[in-house]
Amino acid sequence: MIEALSGLHLIRPAWLWCALPALGLALLLWRQRLQGGGWSRVIAPELLRHFIGRDDRRTRNTLVPVILVAWLLACVAAAGPSFKKMPQPMEQVQDALVLVLDLSYSMKATDQAPSRLDRARQKLLDLLAERREGQTALVAYAGDAHVVTPLTDDIQTITNLLPALKPDMMPLPGSDLSGAVELAVELLHSAGMISGRILVLSDGTADAQVSSATRALRGSGATLSVLALGTASGAPMPLPGGGFVRDSNGAIVLPGLDEGPLQKLARDTGGRYRRLEINNSDLAYLLAEQTLPGTDNTITTDTSADTWEDQGYWLVLLLLPLALALFRRGWMLGGVLPLVLLLDPQPATAQSWQDLWFTPDQQGLRALQEGDAERAAELFENPDWAGTAAFAQGDYSAAAEHFSARDSADSWYNRGNALARKGELVPAANAYKRSLELEPGRADAETNLALVEALQQQQQEQEGQQPSPEESQDPGQSDGEQNDQQGDPQAAENAGEPPADQKPEQNGEREPSAEPEQPRPEQQQPAADPLLDETTETPGDASPTPAADGQPLPEVEVPELSLEEAERNQALEQWLRRVPDDPSGLLREKFRYESRKRQQQQPRNTNEANW
Repeated sequence: MIEALSGLHLIRPAWLWCALPALGLALLLWRQRLQGGGWSRVIAPELLRHFIGRDDRRTRNTLVPVILVAWLLACVAAAGPSFKKMPQPMEQVQDALVLVLDLSYSMKATDQAPSRLDRARQKLLDLLAERREGQTALVAYAGDAHVVTPLTDDIQTITNLLPALKPDMMPLPGSDLSGAVELAVELLHSAGMISGRILVLSDGTADAQVSSATRALRGSGATLSVLALGTASGAPMPLPGGGFVRDSNGAIVLPGLDEGPLQKLARDTGGRYRRLEINNSDLAYLLAEQTLPGTDNTITTDTSADTWEDQGYWLVLLLLPLALALFRRGWMLGGVLPLVLLLDPQPATAQSWQDLWFTPDQQGLRALQEGDAERAAELFENPDWAGTAAFAQGDYSAAAEHFSARDSADSWYNRGNALARKGELVPAANAYKRSLELEPGRADAETNLALVEALQQQQQEQEGQQPSPEESQDPGQSDGEQNDQQGDPQAAENAGEPPADQKPEQNGEREPSAEPEQPRPEQQQPAADPLLDETTETPGDASPTPAADGQPLPEVEVPELSLEEAERNQALEQWLRRVPDDPSGLLREKFRYESRKRQQQQPRNTNEANW
């Protein structure tokens, strides 16, 4: 009995408050029975029992407990008692939207203050803030196109990545709109979408790009709409070091908006065209629903949510004989019938009460978004989210342990990031290799693996040199040499090694395949160097350790080991701390890596403007 009650769950517990009036009513009726009703005030008790028959007293004695039991049963039934959960298929709105952002250099023009790119970013933030359902992807393009985030329902990830997007991070200059459209169509097809929408935010394109983009969309089931930025008169494009972009004749370039090609692109692909507005009327027009009458844009997903099965209807059967006992002198209509009518559950009311309760993972996510990573780590039950919270608060050992709970490419990739930040380069490299075994060709894992292996090689070289104490006391020369190496990433790139400012990516473009309603944990992690604050573990420990026979090592060896270890750790820490803190560095290296691979397969056509 106790075990059965321990599994009891009330779907609508607020209905139990209605049981309190039943206690007051019972006390009132019991008091009237003891006083004999209103006649006890005018008739003596010894005479009153001769006027009131025994049948009336028996009826009154029976009505009190019947009313009390019926009332309590009605309240419990309305509360929705349940002892088991039933799986319920989940439906998802099949609304795929790919955002295509122009990052060509002309987007830095200031004819729409503060710049075209800033206005485009703000417009996308407004769009994402209002987007509640469906999946969204982000593609950025200049001389070639790159995926920032694939189709995902994690809007917060796209919001976090938008500020890092700028023209300076793109590996190739130009405006390859057709390549971006092809990449958007590929994202829709790879996600299994039979239809979708593409929204392009651009300040212009060439006629040849319009023809190629139209061919790419043909037969894809997707529509393309355009939000145009800029003015016809244009404005100068500022350079990072001062001045403005000039053409071959030395004149300042004023890229103006040519609406003709963009309008033709939207018209030929079944979409809409609108210029940038101050309010959100442009988004409302471009993203208006265009579904056909009678069509359903929802699909049943492979996942299911467990919902409590309401068992309150069984108590209604117990109320029926009690209702028969009260079916006289208006008791039925005046007392029990209103309660029975209230037993009909209102879905909206039930849902509103369920919304007041959150699962531990939901509470942890809220705490993580509020910046309380320590509390979030205690609340999360999902190992990926728990690892994310531990990573955010700097507990990389706990993060690595949480990420090891699952044998997936994402989990091994995150585990490698945690181990790298902890300073364990060999286990981190093994974790990246395992991620690549489960998902071959994963760009972020390949990039991080290359960096970790480069760090390992540098450590081995430093250990082989074995600098003397006098040399270690003056690190200025070595620091300068390393600064020179780091200031020339192109030289390292030409040598086939990763550049010095390359950092393991943690905001990759991928999402977890097994987490349908939750954003991917690594997408919430900070984009920072994985080894910023920790040093690498080496066979020689800095503190004296006992020998095999339990005796401590000779004291003469302790200073030598500690000094050597301190020199290695100091050199590594100084090298790592010189890595610039650039939020867009991760995406820059990712785009550069993808661009090099494409250039090897198909050389780029350079007969186009660089802006």
